[in-house]
Amino acid sequence: MTKTSEAQYRSGFAALVGRPNVGKSTLLNALVGQKVAIMSNRPQTTRNRIRGVLTTPEMQIVFIDTPGIHKPHHRLGEYMVEAAEATFREVDVILFVCDVTQPNHPGDDHVLEKLKNVQTPVFLVLNKVDAVEKPKILEMIATYRDKHSFAEIIPVSAKHQEQLDVLTAALARVLPEGPQFYPADMVTDHPEQFIISEIIREKVLHLTREEVPHSVAVGIEQLERREASDVLYIHAVIYTERDSQKGILIGKRGAMLRKVGQLARQELEALFGNKVYLELWVKVKKDWRNEPSMLRRFGFDDV
Repeated sequence: MTKTSEAQYRSGFAALVGRPNVGKSTLLNALVGQKVAIMSNRPQTTRNRIRGVLTTPEMQIVFIDTPGIHKPHHRLGEYMVEAAEATFREVDVILFVCDVTQPNHPGDDHVLEKLKNVQTPVFLVLNKVDAVEKPKILEMIATYRDKHSFAEIIPVSAKHQEQLDVLTAALARVLPEGPQFYPADMVTDHPEQFIISEIIREKVLHLTREEVPHSVAVGIEQLERREASDVLYIHAVIYTERDSQKGILIGKRGAMLRKVGQLARQELEALFGNKVYLELWVKVKKDWRNEPSMLRRFGFDDV
């Protein structure tokens, strides 16, 4: 990729913030053109700050998808909110993402309250515009203009990739001049273990009932490429908090766990371009979401 001269090149960091389940991860994936964050219709799917990189000849934007800002009920929830709010001070621009199909949601006002004293430019990004009529969008724009002084207001559809060029063009206007932080072909800087654990957790979110998803974490015990074969060997443990949840995750005669493994393996093979041998186990660790040592084990380093 041919790049403009360093003096003119722009680069910086943009945080995606908002309440849970407004489509931040879908937007991140659409902006970088590849899946780097797992997606589901469950609130609080994103737990860590996920970084995705968009590189063009004129600029490089490092997007940071943050956990949804909500009122926490355990130490993991507190970490998630702290991680999201910490990005306010670390980025060049904040993308406040709202769902236009749910206007006047109190959770949006809660996030805006957090943004009230932030000096960083804030863009209002109205997502899911493909699902509503134009008058509803204009009504929501008028409502939010009175709530905050936004640097930009941009309606988009992450699902259908509408108006994303408008959003990136607006970002280019506010980013500072600077160098590339990452190679042009890199779309995320997360290690393989993190990506693998997130893909496995995504399959659990899609397949299990309401009581299971939020209590699940995935630890990668072994990741090995053996020289004598073209196979990636993965041994992972799915942790949950109760014996009843373990039973659901395993399923009758192991059917649920096999389905999780099958779907995860298919995606991992497509991602890595290798055959994958995936071994999954389920363990109970009571109240792990309130245990600092377990949270650090799963990558929540600041607890």
